[in-house]
Amino acid sequence: MGFTVYQMGVKSAFLYGTIEEEVYVHQPPGFVDHAHPNKVYKVIKALYGLHQAPRAWYETLFSFLMENGFRRRTIDKTLFIKKKKSDIMLVQVYVDDIIFSFTKRSMCTEFEDCMHKRFQMSSIGELTFFLGLQVKQQPDEIFISQDKYVTGILKKFEFWSIRTATTPIESNKPLVKDEDGEDIDVHVYRSMIDSLMYLTTSKPDIMFVVCACARFQVTPKASHLNAVKRIFRYLKHQPKLGLWYPRDSSFELETFSNSDYGGASLDRKSTTGGCQFLGRRLISWQCKKQTIVANSTTEAEYVAAANCCGQVLWIQNQMMNYGFNFMNTKIHTDNESTISVIKNPVAHSRTKHIEIRFHFIRDCYEKRLIEVIKIHTDSNVADLLTKGFDVTRFNFLVVSIGMLNL
Repeated sequence: MGFTVYQMGVKSAFLYGTIEEEVYVHQPPGFVDHAHPNKVYKVIKALYGLHQAPRAWYETLFSFLMENGFRRRTIDKTLFIKKKKSDIMLVQVYVDDIIFSFTKRSMCTEFEDCMHKRFQMSSIGELTFFLGLQVKQQPDEIFISQDKYVTGILKKFEFWSIRTATTPIESNKPLVKDEDGEDIDVHVYRSMIDSLMYLTTSKPDIMFVVCACARFQVTPKASHLNAVKRIFRYLKHQPKLGLWYPRDSSFELETFSNSDYGGASLDRKSTTGGCQFLGRRLISWQCKKQTIVANSTTEAEYVAAANCCGQVLWIQNQMMNYGFNFMNTKIHTDNESTISVIKNPVAHSRTKHIEIRFHFIRDCYEKRLIEVIKIHTDSNVADLLTKGFDVTRFNFLVVSIGMLNL
């Protein structure tokens, strides 16, 4: 719709909230009342560090926005929408950071004025940096990346001068427990994993290998550290790679599902991969080890499709808050037997071992909430989230999900 997104922040946001519970604090050092040294203060306003503080601030902001004509959405409780005839204004809240957009400039001016009257605000202007994400807005596209963060962690772990790698993981060397391997500093390893997990917010290309390395945080070995170092080598090779959202793409919700049967070498559990698109825009992705040991490729793919279906239902409900109704969403999978099991509830021989909780996908199919479509394995972009690949296949999948260098 050609929106430009803007940002503002609330100064000392938690102090605007009034807590309902009884909370008392000791007199702070240097501010002790010598006439009553044994007394304590009763807290009226929310303080940073209290468990009640975020909720108290949210209730204050919620009441204020409702009084000014906004309506809270049913799925995402931090999304507020205000409508005036054919014009609309969207406000998204993350604690004390607020981003907003509109179709009419006067709505923005009115919103900023009323917020400044009630709270101490800092108007940041056009959204360029939010929660560690760099956002570049153009009339016909949006680009999201974390290259400043990449530079920071490369310097933090002293990997700035290492040689680069073209892929984040070697395709022919799966990670194993390696009980006889050399022990390493567990705190450094966990710190690296923690830094990389935050980076997956905008880089699905490293999500699989980061999740795989995260499984060895209890007793990491030198081989696991080498795998993590390769991720950093890849990041140095592609520091500016980010997600591209073009305006001139269709607005149809579709998703891709895949699994790597028995992909986890430790317990033979399969890996689920899924990604959801609005046209060519990647908006959600998942990589997770399944909780059961699948008895066949069909079962592993069925479980992956069911997990993907759950994400689709959430997105469908979320998009209804924006006024879009996505029915009969396409789920692409490369396993024909899985499609048969979804469409044919009588296939007992193939489904008797599958947990009942995954069968809700059949109900969704019958209600036409989803549509399951067979695609060739080479066209399944969810492959990127289930296993490692050689550089040719890897680069093809990275481009296919909409990742580019700006």
